[in-house]
Amino acid sequence: MQTPVIIALDFPSKKEVSEFLTLFNKEKLFVKVGMELFYQEGPAIIDEIKDKGHHIFLDLKLHDIPNTVKSAMKGLSKLGVDLVNVHAAGGQEMMQAALEGLDAGTTAGSSRPLCIAVTQLTSTSEEQMKQEQLISVSLQESVLHYATLSKKSGLDGVVCSSHEAALIRERIGGEFLTVTPGIRLKDDAVGDQKRVATPDFARAAGVSYMVVGRSITKSNDPIQSYQKFIKAWEGVLD
Repeated sequence: MQTPVIIALDFPSKKEVSEFLTLFNKEKLFVKVGMELFYQEGPAIIDEIKDKGHHIFLDLKLHDIPNTVKSAMKGLSKLGVDLVNVHAAGGQEMMQAALEGLDAGTTAGSSRPLCIAVTQLTSTSEEQMKQEQLISVSLQESVLHYATLSKKSGLDGVVCSSHEAALIRERIGGEFLTVTPGIRLKDDAVGDQKRVATPDFARAAGVSYMVVGRSITKSNDPIQSYQKFIKAWEGVLD
Protein backbone atom coordinates (compact mmCIF):
# COMPACT_ATOMS: atom_id res chain seq x y z
CA MET A 1 0.00 0.00 0.00
CA GLN A 2 2.63 2.50 -1.15
CA THR A 3 0.44 5.21 -2.70
CA PRO A 4 -0.48 8.01 -0.26
CA VAL A 5 -3.83 8.53 -2.01
CA ILE A 6 -6.92 6.50 -1.16
CA ILE A 7 -9.62 7.12 -3.77
CA ALA A 8 -13.13 7.16 -2.31
CA LEU A 9 -15.37 5.13 -4.63
CA ASP A 10 -18.52 6.99 -3.61
CA PHE A 11 -20.62 5.62 -6.44
CA PRO A 12 -24.15 4.19 -6.21
CA SER A 13 -23.53 0.97 -8.14
CA LYS A 14 -21.05 -1.52 -9.57
CA LYS A 15 -21.51 -0.12 -13.07
CA GLU A 16 -20.04 3.28 -12.19
CA VAL A 17 -17.23 1.64 -10.22
CA SER A 18 -16.27 -0.61 -13.12
CA GLU A 19 -16.28 2.29 -15.57
CA PHE A 20 -14.09 4.35 -13.26
CA LEU A 21 -11.57 1.61 -12.49
CA THR A 22 -11.27 0.72 -16.17
CA LEU A 23 -9.63 4.12 -16.65
CA PHE A 24 -6.83 2.96 -14.31
CA ASN A 25 -6.32 -0.49 -15.83
CA LYS A 26 -2.53 -0.07 -15.72
CA GLU A 27 -2.35 1.07 -12.09
CA LYS A 28 -2.89 -0.63 -8.76
CA LEU A 29 -4.89 1.73 -6.58
CA PHE A 30 -5.82 2.03 -2.94
CA VAL A 31 -9.58 2.63 -2.89
CA LYS A 32 -12.24 3.22 -0.27
CA VAL A 33 -15.56 1.40 -0.34
CA GLY A 34 -18.05 3.18 1.90
CA MET A 35 -21.60 2.65 3.05
CA GLU A 36 -23.28 3.89 -0.13
CA LEU A 37 -21.57 1.36 -2.39
CA PHE A 38 -21.31 -1.57 0.03
CA TYR A 39 -24.96 -1.39 1.10
CA GLN A 40 -26.08 -1.34 -2.55
CA GLU A 41 -23.80 -4.05 -3.93
CA GLY A 42 -22.77 -6.12 -0.91
CA PRO A 43 -19.60 -8.23 -0.58
CA ALA A 44 -19.54 -9.02 -4.31
CA ILE A 45 -18.18 -5.55 -5.05
CA ILE A 46 -15.19 -6.28 -2.82
CA ASP A 47 -14.39 -9.44 -4.77
CA GLU A 48 -14.60 -7.56 -8.06
CA ILE A 49 -12.24 -4.82 -6.92
CA LYS A 50 -9.79 -7.28 -5.37
CA ASP A 51 -9.73 -9.28 -8.62
CA LYS A 52 -8.35 -6.16 -10.30
CA GLY A 53 -5.47 -6.11 -7.81
CA HIS A 54 -6.46 -2.99 -5.87
CA HIS A 55 -6.12 -2.47 -2.11
CA ILE A 56 -9.35 -1.75 -0.24
CA PHE A 57 -10.29 0.38 2.75
CA LEU A 58 -13.77 -0.83 3.79
CA ASP A 59 -15.18 2.26 5.45
CA LEU A 60 -18.25 1.14 7.42
CA LYS A 61 -17.47 2.92 10.72
CA LEU A 62 -18.81 0.22 13.04
CA HIS A 63 -20.25 1.50 16.33
CA ASP A 64 -22.28 -0.91 18.44
CA ILE A 65 -22.03 -3.07 21.53
CA PRO A 66 -18.74 -5.01 21.72
CA ASN A 67 -20.15 -8.44 20.92
CA THR A 68 -21.97 -7.20 17.82
CA VAL A 69 -18.87 -5.42 16.53
CA LYS A 70 -16.77 -8.51 17.21
CA SER A 71 -19.14 -10.71 15.22
CA ALA A 72 -19.37 -8.21 12.37
CA MET A 73 -15.60 -7.88 12.12
CA LYS A 74 -15.21 -11.64 12.10
CA GLY A 75 -17.32 -11.68 8.94
CA LEU A 76 -15.68 -8.67 7.32
CA SER A 77 -12.20 -10.12 7.83
CA LYS A 78 -13.10 -12.95 5.45
CA LEU A 79 -13.54 -10.47 2.58
CA GLY A 80 -9.82 -9.94 2.17
CA VAL A 81 -9.88 -6.15 2.58
CA ASP A 82 -6.80 -4.31 3.78
CA LEU A 83 -8.25 -1.72 6.16
CA VAL A 84 -11.45 -1.41 8.22
CA ASN A 85 -12.68 1.04 10.83
CA VAL A 86 -14.83 1.66 13.89
CA HIS A 87 -15.90 4.76 15.80
CA ALA A 88 -13.57 5.50 18.72
CA ALA A 89 -16.62 6.82 20.60
CA GLY A 90 -17.66 3.18 21.00
CA GLY A 91 -14.98 2.86 23.68
CA GLN A 92 -12.00 0.69 24.49
CA GLU A 93 -13.93 -2.54 25.06
CA MET A 94 -15.62 -2.23 21.69
CA MET A 95 -12.36 -1.48 19.87
CA GLN A 96 -10.66 -4.46 21.49
CA ALA A 97 -13.63 -6.62 20.51
CA ALA A 98 -13.22 -5.45 16.91
CA LEU A 99 -9.64 -6.71 16.89
CA GLU A 100 -10.70 -10.01 18.42
CA GLY A 101 -13.25 -10.47 15.65
CA LEU A 102 -10.72 -9.64 12.95
CA ASP A 103 -8.20 -12.10 14.41
CA ALA A 104 -10.84 -14.81 14.67
CA GLY A 105 -12.02 -14.37 11.10
CA THR A 106 -8.65 -14.04 9.37
CA THR A 107 -7.65 -17.26 7.62
CA ALA A 108 -4.45 -19.01 8.61
CA GLY A 109 -1.43 -17.69 6.78
CA SER A 110 -3.07 -14.32 6.04
CA SER A 111 -2.59 -10.97 7.75
CA ARG A 112 -5.60 -9.50 9.50
CA PRO A 113 -6.96 -6.25 8.06
CA LEU A 114 -5.56 -3.13 9.68
CA CYS A 115 -8.12 -1.47 11.95
CA ILE A 116 -8.40 2.26 12.59
CA ALA A 117 -10.85 4.39 14.57
CA VAL A 118 -12.78 7.48 13.54
CA THR A 119 -12.04 10.31 15.99
CA GLN A 120 -14.14 13.30 14.92
CA LEU A 121 -15.59 13.44 11.42
CA THR A 122 -13.95 16.04 9.19
CA SER A 123 -17.44 17.42 8.53
CA THR A 124 -17.73 18.30 12.24
CA SER A 125 -16.75 21.76 13.45
CA GLU A 126 -15.66 22.56 17.01
CA GLU A 127 -18.89 24.48 17.55
CA GLN A 128 -20.98 21.48 16.45
CA MET A 129 -18.99 19.14 18.67
CA LYS A 130 -19.54 21.30 21.73
CA GLN A 131 -23.20 22.04 21.10
CA GLU A 132 -24.38 18.69 19.78
CA GLN A 133 -22.03 16.19 21.44
CA LEU A 134 -21.69 18.22 24.67
CA ILE A 135 -17.90 17.77 24.60
CA SER A 136 -16.39 20.73 26.42
CA VAL A 137 -12.73 20.36 25.44
CA SER A 138 -11.31 21.67 22.17
CA LEU A 139 -11.73 19.69 18.98
CA GLN A 140 -8.00 18.99 18.91
CA GLU A 141 -8.08 17.67 22.48
CA SER A 142 -11.05 15.44 21.67
CA VAL A 143 -9.31 13.98 18.62
CA LEU A 144 -6.08 13.39 20.56
CA HIS A 145 -8.02 11.71 23.38
CA TYR A 146 -9.75 9.35 20.95
CA ALA A 147 -6.45 8.63 19.20
CA THR A 148 -4.75 7.81 22.52
CA LEU A 149 -7.65 5.54 23.48
CA SER A 150 -7.45 3.82 20.09
CA LYS A 151 -3.73 3.18 20.53
CA LYS A 152 -4.34 1.85 24.05
CA SER A 153 -6.97 -0.50 22.59
CA GLY A 154 -4.42 -1.96 20.17
CA LEU A 155 -5.70 -0.37 16.96
CA ASP A 156 -3.37 0.51 14.10
CA GLY A 157 -4.35 4.15 13.69
CA VAL A 158 -7.15 6.68 13.36
CA VAL A 159 -9.19 8.70 10.93
CA CYS A 160 -8.65 12.39 11.61
CA SER A 161 -8.14 15.64 9.74
CA SER A 162 -4.69 16.74 8.63
CA HIS A 163 -4.88 19.52 11.21
CA GLU A 164 -4.61 17.02 14.06
CA ALA A 165 -2.19 14.58 12.42
CA ALA A 166 1.05 16.30 13.48
CA LEU A 167 0.04 16.32 17.15
CA ILE A 168 -0.99 12.66 16.99
CA ARG A 169 2.33 11.78 15.37
CA GLU A 170 4.20 13.73 18.06
CA ARG A 171 2.31 12.22 21.01
CA ILE A 172 1.73 8.66 19.79
CA GLY A 173 4.42 8.00 17.18
CA GLY A 174 4.94 7.80 13.46
CA GLU A 175 3.99 4.11 13.18
CA PHE A 176 0.42 4.93 14.26
CA LEU A 177 -1.56 5.51 11.06
CA THR A 178 -3.34 8.77 10.35
CA VAL A 179 -5.86 8.50 7.52
CA THR A 180 -7.20 11.90 6.54
CA PRO A 181 -10.31 12.81 4.52
CA GLY A 182 -10.99 16.40 3.52
CA ILE A 183 -8.00 16.70 1.17
CA ARG A 184 -8.41 19.24 -1.61
CA LEU A 185 -6.24 20.96 -4.18
CA LYS A 186 -6.17 24.73 -3.72
CA ASP A 187 -8.83 25.39 -6.37
CA ASP A 188 -11.18 22.52 -5.44
CA ALA A 189 -14.60 23.02 -3.87
CA VAL A 190 -14.76 22.27 -0.15
CA GLY A 191 -18.14 20.51 -0.34
CA ASP A 192 -19.53 19.27 2.98
CA GLN A 193 -16.14 19.08 4.69
CA LYS A 194 -15.20 21.56 7.41
CA ARG A 195 -11.55 20.77 8.25
CA VAL A 196 -9.88 20.58 4.84
CA ALA A 197 -6.22 20.67 3.80
CA THR A 198 -4.04 20.52 0.71
CA PRO A 199 -1.82 17.49 -0.07
CA ASP A 200 1.39 19.38 0.71
CA PHE A 201 -0.04 20.42 4.10
CA ALA A 202 -0.98 16.78 4.76
CA ARG A 203 2.49 15.54 3.94
CA ALA A 204 4.14 18.18 6.13
CA ALA A 205 1.86 17.07 8.98
CA GLY A 206 3.08 13.49 8.63
CA VAL A 207 -0.20 12.05 7.34
CA SER A 208 -0.06 8.36 6.41
CA TYR A 209 -2.83 8.35 3.79
CA MET A 210 -5.08 11.04 2.35
CA VAL A 211 -8.60 10.13 1.24
CA VAL A 212 -9.78 11.90 -1.93
CA GLY A 213 -13.20 11.48 -3.48
CA ARG A 214 -15.03 13.90 -5.75
CA SER A 215 -11.91 15.85 -6.72
CA ILE A 216 -10.87 12.72 -8.61
CA THR A 217 -14.07 10.74 -9.26
CA LYS A 218 -16.03 13.74 -10.57
CA SER A 219 -13.14 15.14 -12.57
CA ASN A 220 -13.27 15.41 -16.34
CA ASP A 221 -9.92 13.61 -16.35
CA PRO A 222 -9.69 11.35 -13.28
CA ILE A 223 -6.23 10.02 -14.16
CA GLN A 224 -4.78 13.50 -14.50
CA SER A 225 -6.46 14.59 -11.25
CA TYR A 226 -5.10 11.55 -9.43
CA GLN A 227 -1.59 12.36 -10.66
CA LYS A 228 -2.03 15.97 -9.52
CA PHE A 229 -2.63 14.76 -5.97
CA ILE A 230 0.44 12.53 -6.11
CA LYS A 231 2.57 15.40 -7.44
CA ALA A 232 1.16 17.84 -4.91
CA TRP A 233 2.02 15.38 -2.14
CA GLU A 234 5.54 15.14 -3.54
CA GLY A 235 5.78 18.93 -3.78
CA VAL A 236 6.31 19.01 -7.54
CA LEU A 237 2.93 20.39 -8.70
CA ASP A 238 3.28 23.29 -11.10
